[in-house]
Amino acid sequence: MRYSWRPAVAGPFVAAAAATLLLVAALVGGGDDDAGFLNGKQLRLMAPAGPGGGWDQTAREMQTALREQAGRTEVHNVAGAGGTIGLSQFVRYEGDPTQLMVMGLVMVGAIESNDSPVALDRTTPLARLLTDYEVIVVPAGSPVKNLTDLVSAMKDDVGKVSWAGGSAGGIEQILAGLVADAVGADPAEVNYVAHSGGGEALSTLLSGRATAGVSGVSELVGQIRAGTIRPIAVSSPQRLPALPDVPTLKEQGVDVELANWRGVVAPPGISAADERQLEDLLLRMTRTEAWRETLERRGWLDATLTGDQFEQYIASERRTVTEVLVKMGLA
Repeated sequence: MRYSWRPAVAGPFVAAAAATLLLVAALVGGGDDDAGFLNGKQLRLMAPAGPGGGWDQTAREMQTALREQAGRTEVHNVAGAGGTIGLSQFVRYEGDPTQLMVMGLVMVGAIESNDSPVALDRTTPLARLLTDYEVIVVPAGSPVKNLTDLVSAMKDDVGKVSWAGGSAGGIEQILAGLVADAVGADPAEVNYVAHSGGGEALSTLLSGRATAGVSGVSELVGQIRAGTIRPIAVSSPQRLPALPDVPTLKEQGVDVELANWRGVVAPPGISAADERQLEDLLLRMTRTEAWRETLERRGWLDATLTGDQFEQYIASERRTVTEVLVKMGLA
């Protein structure tokens, strides 16, 4: 069975709309005036996870890229439950356009698997920014030499193969379940060890308490280059520039591909004018040299999408995620 899960590509209408917004911004002016709707207040950006993970990395890279348009941006972390603890706190900023939150596919899954009382429909979606593919790794000294070894062990006893990754119901657990299903094992029997952030998951893997680890490429590429862990597969359709020597799952006979994505939301109840200006601010951020350099350095792919299209995309992802989690017995 083949699994393919990639974000939709923005069509001509979205591209034209983005170009129009950029033209309007250019005509209005630049510098501090572009952030005038903040009324002199500092922009605050929540990363709903601990330091070091993908949301934290995204927030702090945005902090740099937004400096010219919005001045100093404060980043703060609220960890726990796949971002749903941060989400429950974030919606209390109702009507405040100075508050933003990074979110993404992981949060969509966590809302469903944790039966969160607060869902993303309580927020104001602004923009999808990027995609980040997953990499499966093992400790440098692991007897698992390649994906074939890992698959063989899963076929023998899927429960004895432990996976260290992010939050329960997030993209890492979904990928582990899809791999199990694709090789003929029961996804509901996957032995997955959830963590609140990538740093904790890496510690579990390096301590020997997990067979394999899975996370976004950007979160693990440093440890891979340092030689403490070995990559055995990536979840992309083709090999990635950041890890050109690492074969894809599909190359190795496991017909699965899976893309993570991250975006930004505002609190509920902000005005339509504030929503448009925040979307415009983020669009201009994605075209800065600082942001382009970030995408290249982190191995992220641009996936900018705003407006109604982004809201529809979130709804579509929720349906897809729920279907997978039900199959895994998590929702």
